[in-house]
Amino acid sequence: MSQQVLRPVAVQRHFTNKTPGSVLYRCGDTVVLCTASLEERVPDWMVGKGKGWITAEYNMLPGSTSPRKSRERAGKVDGRTTEIQRLIGRSFRAVADLQKLGERSLTIDCDVLQADGGTRTAAITGGFIALVDAVNSVFADVPREQYPLRSSVAAISVGIVHGVPALDLDYAKDVIADVDMNVVMTGSGRFIEIQGTGEEATFDDAELGSLLSLAKQGIQSLTKVQKEALGSGWRFD
Repeated sequence: MSQQVLRPVAVQRHFTNKTPGSVLYRCGDTVVLCTASLEERVPDWMVGKGKGWITAEYNMLPGSTSPRKSRERAGKVDGRTTEIQRLIGRSFRAVADLQKLGERSLTIDCDVLQADGGTRTAAITGGFIALVDAVNSVFADVPREQYPLRSSVAAISVGIVHGVPALDLDYAKDVIADVDMNVVMTGSGRFIEIQGTGEEATFDDAELGSLLSLAKQGIQSLTKVQKEALGSGWRFD
């Protein structure tokens, strides 16, 4: 029997007023501030190509964990941080038409204020809401065929804990999980990325199928949360 309940999710849009998109995203005791900044230019290596760019930065603030996490210094970003922010950027670009974005850059900053498992998946799910608000600051009135985002994206963790498939792992479950997996999907049900590993354990086809099925259910629920949060700003089927 699987554990199929998401942790409580709360979304507060427009949490700050310095960027066109900002969201305080809570998932259980994990809290992430996601801001989306828009610039009317692209990196030097993209100038003249008629395409835009979407990237992300991720950071865990010192007080987000106990004991305190040391602050990362310029030029000394650790491997985990680099891997996560690349994942976030890839996830957003997977649902974007960079040609329609034009020569503009979007940067999604995801700062973990409090960590209790699932920080990367919370950053993607909350960050997408901030991304849409930033895109809509320029493209709110364009026809659907000219809109630069093709679909929504959300992410969730799943795992096998004491032999049971579980959804949306908090830290206590994550550290004892036999199998730990992060799944990124579109709202229409297509996979973007799957990160899964056995923690001193293995898993078979049936268990993998159960985890992916559970992840799909979780993504469907999170997509509804995103849709409700964005209201009239939702432009996806």
